Amino acid sequence: MILLFLMLFSSYLLGSIPCGYLMGKIQKGIDIRNFGSGNIGTTNVLRSLGFLPAIGVLAGDMGKGIASVYMGFLLAPFVGINSQVAGGLAGLSSIVGHNWPIFLKFKGGKGVATSAGVFLILIPFPFIFSLGVMVLIVSFTRYVSLGSMIAAVSLPLFVLLWIKDYRLWYFVLTGIVAGCVLFRHRSNIARLLRGEERRLGKRSKC
Repeated sequence: MILLFLMLFSSYLLGSIPCGYLMGKIQKGIDIRNFGSGNIGTTNVLRSLGFLPAIGVLAGDMGKGIASVYMGFLLAPFVGINSQVAGGLAGLSSIVGHNWPIFLKFKGGKGVATSAGVFLILIPFPFIFSLGVMVLIVSFTRYVSLGSMIAAVSLPLFVLLWIKDYRLWYFVLTGIVAGCVLFRHRSNIARLLRGEERRLGKRSKC
């Protein structure tokens, strides 16, 4: 039980590393939360700092999810639970850390990139289909937030269609993450309904 707690807490701390915030400090010495949408995620970094910093943040945030899953796989025999369950729990903890990071007073990102890293490792084929949904939505609407939310909601459906082993576990896990994504996008939903959401390509001044 103690080892399980340490695994989850370590994954949470890993997820709490604020890549977007650090990129703002490194690139321009700014707090990225004071610009654009105020979010520390890839999209706001793209608008505020440019393409290459955004790619760095995307890689970092996805990397947190990937590393946490592999941590779960590695520690599963010692924790005494199945590796897929351990990987999923560790991944979920890293997503929680990204969304509510202890290093930024529990005000973090929206969990999309970190979730992508988690599910790329755990369930690659359903994830790829979900990613395809996001690409299509963003291509037609240029709303990253809308594409992210629809992709998150579609992932549990792709789990039901594709996954056979541990289907219920992954359906519940992806459902929880989809709920977190929708919850963290509350302000985006409000702006979409008002017609005020920013489309991809619009820059913010730093």
